[in-house]
Parts: sequence; C-alpha cells; structure tokens
Amino acid sequence: MSECIFCKILRGEIPSRKVYEDDLAYAFHDINPVAPIHILIIPRKHLSGVHEMSEEDRALVGHLFWVARRIAEDLELSPAKDPTRGYRLVINSGPQAGQTVFHLHLHLLGGREMTWPPG
Repeated sequence: MSECIFCKILRGEIPSRKVYEDDLAYAFHDINPVAPIHILIIPRKHLSGVHEMSEEDRALVGHLFWVARRIAEDLELSPAKDPTRGYRLVINSGPQAGQTVFHLHLHLLGGREMTWPPG
C-alpha cells in the first residue's frame, strides 16, 4: 500500500530509529512514545489489521510476538531474567480501539509501572 506510513518506513522513504529487522518484520521506536520504552513491531507484509489476517498469516503474527520477546530481553525488560521487570504488548484493531495507522503493528511498552485497565 503506497500511502501507508509504515510501508514508507519499510521502503526507506521515511526515517526511523531501527531496533530490529529480518525478512518478515521490522521494529523501530515510536515517534510519540507513551512509555519510556515504546517500540513498534510491524510485519513487512501489509495487513491493515488483525481482521485482514488469513490462515497463511498465522506464522507471521506469531513471529511478531517472538520478535517482541527478543527485543524485551535485549532491553532488559523480561521478567524471565528479573522477576521485578515486565512489559506490555498491545494491538489496537480499528478506529474505536485507537488504531490510527492501518498497518498491523504490535506496541511493546516498558520502562515504567503499567496500570489496569489500560484505556
């Protein structure tokens, strides 16, 4: 999708602060963070949201969560190494849920105490 801001980031048309990349996913710092650590993890394949996933995308979406785990460990957010640490993963699906960029993405939030309910 040529007008999608995340697709433009993937093509290098818009700069980003890269955290991770591989052949399926790309992760970068959010330009409007809501936590001290706010990373966006996106698939290279354009999907406007969870509702657009097909059966063939199951492994891709699982890969996004694997990338999130890896980044959280690299940033020392993982409770696996320090039980006092933690992070939040969020996917907003549709405008009413707060989705503003219609390219499937996973928010990794950390670096502070999270509250519940979130919104």
